[in-house]
Amino acid sequence: MNQNASKQSTESTPLSPETKPEQKQTAPRRRSRIVQLAGVAGLVVVLINVWYLFGSKPNKAANRQRAEVVPVEIATATQSDVPIQIKSIGSVESISAVAVHSQVEGTLQAVHFTPGQEVKKGDLLFTIDPRPLQAMVAQANANLAKAVAAVDQGKQVLAKDQATATNARTIMRRDVTLVENGVISREEYDNAVAASQAADATVRADQSAVDSLNAAAKAEQANVRNAQIQLSYSSIRAPIEGKTGNLVVTTGNLVRANDTTPMITITQASPIYVTFTVPEPDFLRIREYANHENFRAEVSIPGGSQSAQGGKLSLIDNTVDASTGTIRLKATFENSDRLLYPGLFTNVVLTLGTQQQAVVVPSQAVQIGQDNSFVYTVKPDMIVEVRKVKTGPTFNEMIVIDEGLNPGDKVVTDGQLRLVPGATVQAKDQQRNGPPRSSETSAPPSQSSGTGHK
Repeated sequence: MNQNASKQSTESTPLSPETKPEQKQTAPRRRSRIVQLAGVAGLVVVLINVWYLFGSKPNKAANRQRAEVVPVEIATATQSDVPIQIKSIGSVESISAVAVHSQVEGTLQAVHFTPGQEVKKGDLLFTIDPRPLQAMVAQANANLAKAVAAVDQGKQVLAKDQATATNARTIMRRDVTLVENGVISREEYDNAVAASQAADATVRADQSAVDSLNAAAKAEQANVRNAQIQLSYSSIRAPIEGKTGNLVVTTGNLVRANDTTPMITITQASPIYVTFTVPEPDFLRIREYANHENFRAEVSIPGGSQSAQGGKLSLIDNTVDASTGTIRLKATFENSDRLLYPGLFTNVVLTLGTQQQAVVVPSQAVQIGQDNSFVYTVKPDMIVEVRKVKTGPTFNEMIVIDEGLNPGDKVVTDGQLRLVPGATVQAKDQQRNGPPRSSETSAPPSQSSGTGHK
């Protein structure tokens, strides 16, 4: 207890004068350390600022410069002879399509073709049982023979009565002389005159009967011809040359005359129509170039590998459709290879003429704005500018520039979405090759001086 009390007393007692110099020596030391640390910190801050000012700014400038260079594809405007064309979508239409019906009733005996077969005009298609029709022809011929016999009989009667009339006239002329000479009485003469007049009336009646019999004979001749025509209908032949469709009726079935359902449909395949429409302005151009020597029509099947077929414009409709502002046209094609089927959609190209030495660029170079079309042109310093253009027809992925470009002007064909007027561009092929290496542009001092380290 005494020891603890003594320790507390010693700790609580103030320092002696001998300890004060030690405290005075540690205080300057701390201040000097603080000053040193502050100086080091300030130096670090200065170095950071110097590095930021002189080290990072060139990098930022380089990065900014690299960000402004837009990789694009560049093409040159050239001159070329371009055909003036009008393109449309058309549909194939048969020039003639015939639905074959039977004109007589009977049992179908034979079918002489295969559905889908190409037939020529006059080829035998169907045979209907001809026996009832043959009987009708025989009956008509018999009636005709009977009528002819009646005519012959009437002519014979007419000839007999004509002879009687001639004799009566002769007696009458003789009695005139006799009555004047008083040989016969006046009564006998009057009887002779009456007999002559009666004979003439009989002849006229016989002539009318013969005419009637001749008319009846002609009617029977007409019946014979009609029966023969009906018999010919038992053999149904192709009315046109073309391709047969689906067969509706087969052998053994009863065929009705002029049934609503056709037995077969034949469509003409060569030549064939392609019908299409064009807008009214194009119609005016077509009329202008219709007599041009290079005017021609071509048709191709979308997605097909066959080359386009050439034809000629055969019809321009007589009215412009006011609701759509278009007019219908038809072109005729030989279709010798039978590639064009009725109802098939096709691409139609009308070539009006040729535009000589037109300025052309790739189609993808032209951009569509709100008011007009424009392109990005590349100046010699690789800076782009916007130039308004007036476009013409397209041909083989090239588009004609009527106004706004000159031959030799460079235009951007890909990468326009990243461009603004005044932007710097670089061709993509140059970007792939990269900038020239330093060893190619400038040699190191040791190599340029001709000395090196061994």
